[in-house]
Amino acid sequence: MTTRPAPFARKGRDYVARHGETVFNRIGRIQGDRVELHTPLTRQGFAQAEAIGEALRERLGTMPALTLWSSPTGRALQTLAVIAEHLTLDWHETRQDLRLIELGFGSWGGQDFAALTAIHGPIVHPHGMAVGAPDGESYAAMAARLSAWSDDTAEHDGDRLILMHGLSSRVLRGLLLGLPDDALCGVPVAERLPQGSIVMIEGGVETMIHRAGP
Repeated sequence: MTTRPAPFARKGRDYVARHGETVFNRIGRIQGDRVELHTPLTRQGFAQAEAIGEALRERLGTMPALTLWSSPTGRALQTLAVIAEHLTLDWHETRQDLRLIELGFGSWGGQDFAALTAIHGPIVHPHGMAVGAPDGESYAAMAARLSAWSDDTAEHDGDRLILMHGLSSRVLRGLLLGLPDDALCGVPVAERLPQGSIVMIEGGVETMIHRAGP
């Protein structure tokens, strides 16, 4: 059983965003948790970051009372830099936290999805969550670190803008929403959030702020 944070007891609102498209996303390679494996945003990725920034500025105005949080990967920090410029916030004040990083894929990191599928069979569950690598991080371990981050930030004043990844953002959102454990992953899993999208979670309720296509 996954340890749950107390979503309704959190102060402020959580704006959870998924980073924009990267070079590895475009060519179908796994990125995972390897911070040193910097895969920069594509032109589409930058456009997605611009769209998030514009949506947030329209909603919150400039210089909103937001604490900036990010996975320490280059792709998340690049996306946040563009968003912060729209909001007239200081990107250098970003709090980088390893607990917000993507699922660890072990030896699968950097490898081609198609090649791995040819060897291991389907590596993505029907609902879009990846099958963990044999030597990678478990979903239970990822949920534990995300729960710890949630617990540590629950009493922080003000709202939070959090830049994350496809899988880790779904699990964090699942935890903040108080969802039941997913049958395939064994931890709470929220609906898929396309790259370059952002939601707001307040009191255990999620609101879509900007959804990128498709």
